This record gives sequence, structure tokens and C-alpha cells, in this order.
Amino acid sequence: MDRKLKVGVIFGGRSGEHEVSLMSARSVLDALDADRYQITEIGITHDGTWLVGEDVLACFLSGEVDHLTPVTLLPDPTRSGIYAIRDSDRGEAIQHLQDFDVLFPVLHGTFGEDGTLQGLFEMADVAYVGAGVLGASVGMDKGVFKAVMQANAIPVVDGIIVLRRELETGMDDVLDRVEAMADYPVFIKPANMGSSVGVSKSKNRSDLLEGLMEAARFDRRVLVEAGINAREIEISVLGNDDPKASIPGEIRPAAEFYSYDAKYHDDRSEALIPADIPAETAEEMRTTAVRAYQAIDCAGMARVDFLLDKDSGEFYLNELNTIPGFTQISMYPKLWEATGLPYPELVDRLIELALERRAERDRTEWRYER
Repeated sequence: MDRKLKVGVIFGGRSGEHEVSLMSARSVLDALDADRYQITEIGITHDGTWLVGEDVLACFLSGEVDHLTPVTLLPDPTRSGIYAIRDSDRGEAIQHLQDFDVLFPVLHGTFGEDGTLQGLFEMADVAYVGAGVLGASVGMDKGVFKAVMQANAIPVVDGIIVLRRELETGMDDVLDRVEAMADYPVFIKPANMGSSVGVSKSKNRSDLLEGLMEAARFDRRVLVEAGINAREIEISVLGNDDPKASIPGEIRPAAEFYSYDAKYHDDRSEALIPADIPAETAEEMRTTAVRAYQAIDCAGMARVDFLLDKDSGEFYLNELNTIPGFTQISMYPKLWEATGLPYPELVDRLIELALERRAERDRTEWRYER
């Protein structure tokens, strides 16, 4: 294109990972080339209000957002772009404000990484960075994702899903089911959350009860998994129909596991790139990461996390994150940089992939006529 691409970067959101999103957005905005892109910052508050204006990210970081303009994206392809919501004599009215070539969601967790926002983008018929509705929703729900991996003969650790209602009506039965599944320690996670929000390690029945109640604060579905003596290995995947995997890296958390504080507030956690693992294991992990990515029809990007058993040498696929942390020090961009793709070029490639995916979608016929 001769003109600049119009890119909307969306951050914040109705999620326990709101603050992490702001950190990721800062790095993405810094990396976007102003000579190539016309950039619009779109912030979503904790309450779900979409806002635009001058230096939106800075306003979100300072908490001073009252002067920003509320906007909306309509699920109507004939009314493209964002619309400002303004006061009028008859109440609120909308006014077209800005079209986009690509939307770049930097939203982690619920209402951003779980397929809901992607569904809005599809309805609006706009190009966007990252996974589609299916890939995002399956990648987000740890229980469904585990079932899909098992169906594709990809190794995962044992686990069960319990519902918040089961905790409220039959906690003793849930505790018994978990203890029948695996010995302590076990890990408890909200099924639909990232950045280790609500995750805990339980070493006894009392810990387990407390961990289940904590995880249930963040989701109605809770995953409980058997604990293993493992190293944490991560691989970045990039692409649409022909994805590629980065070299593997290893996380050595400052805490017992890679908790929220260990990720974002404790600088004693280490990222070792490349991971010190046998070449054969590394290649098998890279192949498995791509298989998992394709199994959920992912697109754009994902960080695939593995557990490497220190005792047996076997590995298990743990999670696939469709909008991974994107700060300059996050593993996803660091792994690609070590593989030969610097951060600014990675951001450019993600925008190219969004446009490629939109072009592929445009080949689909939406009417059937005999």
C-alpha cells in the first residue's frame, strides 16, 4: 500500500489481566513504525467502556480517563470502523469516527482472548491480529483444550474439571474426587484465565479447599491437575495455515511455580534461551507445539507451554496462549528474537498475517444459490 495502514491497538479489558494488557500494549505501541502505520489507541476499562483520544494508554496507566471519548464497534459490516458515542438533544447518538485496516487486540484473558471479541470482529468483517473465534475459545478454556489434546494423542498431565456450583453444593465430594485422581501436590487453575491469576499449588486437603475457592472467584469452571516434578519449557508459534515454531526457552520461576508475582513483580525469575535440553527433545517439542496449534485452528500467534518431567524426561503440553504476554521481556517475543525475528519485525509480521487471513476469509461464499 502507498498509504499508511490504519491500525487500532486495543488494550485493557474486563479481565483479571487488565494491568498485564497495559504492559503488553506499551511495547506493541513502541514497536509500531509511525512511518508505516496510522495508529489509534483504544482502551477498554474494567467496566467494558471503549475509549479513544490523546495518549489513551498513558491515561489508563494514570487512571485519568474521564476526558476520553466513548466509542463502539458495531457488529455490522456495512457500518465499518468505530463510532463515537456523543450526547444529543435526544439522548446519546453515535457518529462515525475512524475506519481501520487491522485491529490489533492486546487483551489477555476474558472478553479479549476467549473468542468473544473475535466474534465481534468477525461480525464487523474487519481484519484482526491473532486467533479466530474457535482457536481463541478452545485455547482459552484449559479443560476443553486438554480434551482436544488428548483426542490428538498429544500428552497432557491428568486433570479434572469441577464447577463452581459443585464446590458450593458438594465440596467434600469434590475433594474426594481430586484425591482419587492424584497424590498431592496438585495444581488448581481457573479454566478461563491466564497470567497465573487464581492459580495455586495444594499440598494437602486444606490447601486444596482454599485453592478451589480462590480459583472459583475467577471462573465457574476450575481445572485441577496432577503435579509433577517439572521444568517449564516454552515455545513460540507464528503463522496461519503454515505455522512455524521458535527455539524453546526455559522459565526458572522465583517461586515454587510461575505465579503472577513471579512473572511480573519478582525479578529473580529467569528466562533461559535457548533451553538446555537435548536437541531431539527440543525438535519433538517444536513439532508438538505446531500440532497443537493446528489442532485448535489457531492463527497469528501463540505461546505453547510444556512441562518437562525432571525424573522421566517425558514432556507434557500444559497450555497454549493465543495472546501471550507481549512486553519486550516477555517470552513470546524474546523467543522469536533469539530465533532471528526482532520485535518490530514480529509485530509487522503479525499485521501481515491478519491481512492474509482476512483475504482468505474473503474467498468464502456467504450465499447459496441453486
